[in-house]
Amino acid sequence: MERKDIINKLNWFYFLENNQVQLYTAQSEQVDDIYIKKALQRVAEVEQGHVENIARKIRDLGGTPSMLGEKIAPLTGITAGHLTGKAGLIALLEANIKLEEKAMKDYKDFLLRVGQDEELFNILWDNLIDEDLHTAWFANKVAELKADKK
Repeated sequence: MERKDIINKLNWFYFLENNQVQLYTAQSEQVDDIYIKKALQRVAEVEQGHVENIARKIRDLGGTPSMLGEKIAPLTGITAGHLTGKAGLIALLEANIKLEEKAMKDYKDFLLRVGQDEELFNILWDNLIDEDLHTAWFANKVAELKADKK
């Protein structure tokens, strides 16, 4: 993959991860359950680490993190966080699962094309594993909430 193409793809992840930080932060403000609130705050912190490592890698490659990721992604994340927060806990968590699954698919696809950059390879793997762990936590919590309703 060409350096320019790598930077463009990293800017997509920069957008996605910035969106997720604000989404989970806004959702945490919408829920009453303290455990879910704290979990969403923690997930937002992990996603912020993704934002930072992706931005650093973009700069290391001679690029600039996109303004879309800086300005638009947080707005879309906040908006989606407030909307999903009003939908109920199960719907909120199911929406998060879908977003995390999209992120995982994109990370897997990019990993197959990234080439020999070991640092980038490790960043992508670390982020992918975090997204997978978030998905598993959300899915487990959905199963618990559905079981409690029975």
